[in-house]
Amino acid sequence: MKTLYFYLILFASSLASYGQDMPKEVKPDMPQEEISFTTPDSIKIFGDLYVSQKEEDVILLFHQGGSNARGEYRTIIPKLLELGLNILAIDQRVGGQIYGNCNRTVANIPSNSFDNNYGYCDAYNNLEGALDYLIKEGFSGRKIVWGSSYSASLSMKLASERPSEILGVLAFSPASGEVMKGCNPEDFMDKVKSPLLILKPPNEVESERSKMQFELADRYGHQTYAAEHGVHGSSMLVESRVGHDISKNWDVVLDFINGIRSE
Repeated sequence: MKTLYFYLILFASSLASYGQDMPKEVKPDMPQEEISFTTPDSIKIFGDLYVSQKEEDVILLFHQGGSNARGEYRTIIPKLLELGLNILAIDQRVGGQIYGNCNRTVANIPSNSFDNNYGYCDAYNNLEGALDYLIKEGFSGRKIVWGSSYSASLSMKLASERPSEILGVLAFSPASGEVMKGCNPEDFMDKVKSPLLILKPPNEVESERSKMQFELADRYGHQTYAAEHGVHGSSMLVESRVGHDISKNWDVVLDFINGIRSE
């Protein structure tokens, strides 16, 4: 019942946010292709692929709960493309309409609902599938995974289980607690061998769970960043959502990406 109540609150929040922060369109001259792949449990995952060159490094973008790739990342992707990266941004099965647009994967599953016992951890094979898709399609560059909220935790799991294939991890507000039972980020701190950066907004850093995450990250040699201005997840990089200058947040993110790519 507690889990269902949590999801109802999240759904209500997504409805309240819908349309309030419609993102700018990606420039039409940016190479973009809608792709799809199927998970082992027969779920068709939709995504957007931006190709520079297949030999270049790739960032895999994963959204937060109640969200989708185009809504959450449309204002972020153009800045990442300036780095010469390939980008794959997918709609995971656990998502919705926060920040506008629809989650194409969810929309394609008529029976999809939070009361069918499909939770955040079950979306892990969506992330695995995205990585496998890139490898199958011949993208030979190094892979950087970027997660937001629950997908930040799953990104850490992905890096812990497939270390030789992951160059680095950016984890924005990694979710933990009962709703992440079986895939809590704390369980992977000691197993992630790739460079890891955990980012939190000011309203989260004082929680006991966040303090524990930062302490574990420090213990195992990972990087952390407590933003002076920010909101939950990757949206700490979107000024209209934060309501404040977020250039410092971007500086930290770009320094991390450029740093691991130069190694």
